[in-house]
Amino acid sequence: KLGARGVLESLRETHAGLTGLLAHEHASLSLAQRCSGLPGGTPLFSSLLNYRHGATGQADSGIAWEGMQTLGGEERTNFPVGMWVDDLGRDFHLVGQTVRSVGVARLCNYMQAAVEGIVEALERAPERSMGELQLLTKKERELLQQWGGNTLRYPALETLHQLIERQAQANPAATALIYGDELLSYAELNLRANLLAHYLIERGIRPDVKVGIAVERSIGMMVGLLAILKAGGAYVPLDPEYPADRLAYMMCDSGIELLLTQSAVRDSLPVAEGLRVLELDTLDLSGAAEHNPQVAVHAENLAYVIYTSGSTGRPKGAQLSHRNVTRLLQGTDEWFKFGVDDVWTMFHSYAFDFSVWEIFGALCTGGQLVIVPFWISRSPEDFLQLLRRHKVTVLNQTPSAFGQLMHVPGIYDERLSLRAVIFGGEALDPQRLKPWMAHWGDQEPQLINMYGITETTVHVTYRRITEAD
Repeated sequence: KLGARGVLESLRETHAGLTGLLAHEHASLSLAQRCSGLPGGTPLFSSLLNYRHGATGQADSGIAWEGMQTLGGEERTNFPVGMWVDDLGRDFHLVGQTVRSVGVARLCNYMQAAVEGIVEALERAPERSMGELQLLTKKERELLQQWGGNTLRYPALETLHQLIERQAQANPAATALIYGDELLSYAELNLRANLLAHYLIERGIRPDVKVGIAVERSIGMMVGLLAILKAGGAYVPLDPEYPADRLAYMMCDSGIELLLTQSAVRDSLPVAEGLRVLELDTLDLSGAAEHNPQVAVHAENLAYVIYTSGSTGRPKGAQLSHRNVTRLLQGTDEWFKFGVDDVWTMFHSYAFDFSVWEIFGALCTGGQLVIVPFWISRSPEDFLQLLRRHKVTVLNQTPSAFGQLMHVPGIYDERLSLRAVIFGGEALDPQRLKPWMAHWGDQEPQLINMYGITETTVHVTYRRITEAD
């Protein structure tokens, strides 16, 4: 909002806002923290800007304290970034304090550029937007453009469900999902999702409508997700294992218009009055159409909303489009070459964004997706047996989970079918992989560390880990 406002308008709003706060300037920090609603110990801010009137300047530099010699001095704060504007009357000084990695000279240069830009705009074009003010030097802008340049050009993107429909048409008999002893082919998955999608369309689900889904891990969970997308909606995963107050907040904050669940968990869900609820295991879909729904869904439409913990401790919903995920798959294809011969595990909760990579990485490329039962995901020994039984080739793990798997007795007795182990969700310490590297090396499987946040669609970096690391 600030970037679109004019310079003069922004200054007036800032002045009015600060003036209105003067009545509270004597409030204690502890009172402000109590009123903020943030969990105890959470800082209210991480940077500080302080304007000091009548600050001592060069005139004070000659003052000598009788009998004392000034050797030097420095002041410190608890904040990683701090800036002081010392108003000396005729001019002012900028004093910056930063952690070493930021660089105080750079901070002061940016502040000086901002002040100069504001003054120039007030003189020549006060209506100029704040977003047009330049902080970077020409050299820095050129370097930023060089770093951010993307030579990869993406073709016209399909939606996620269209990619899965293509797999169902090309290899209808191929196994798409495995859960325990239950198998579902691509043709069967597509058919079951179509039936439910048409049922949802008849009940008003359309592009960008948010639909909550609160079910246990199962084949039905995947049918529900795909059906929501086929109807044009965006799925909002609500893990039944979450605390009731967290689920209630997510349902209210996301604005879901419909909730898909199952009879086994419905009574434990904090469903708000007036919210429509459908139990997937009791629906009668006998009269629903079987063909792929013809809904005007495009790559820019919303695909899902996944909630993160949020920096304030309150869940925060990240809204991602089909394009975000399809570009992730296309952008990483040159490294992984996922295909019909791959077997993936869905190890993580569908309310954790790592699952987006697992689900669509497998189904959009024709692979098999083994849905890991919750109790097996908590037992490294049983999970190892699952990896061997299903000959899993693509494994996605947090470093801590892989650390437990790596020390299961018998894991080094026989080579697994893995060709790629992909880390995410946590910081990786390569030194902890030494026992694995000592047995299997770094070629088969390849170990890849990927980093990203929910808002940037699971992964944004790729780094292959080698024995040299």
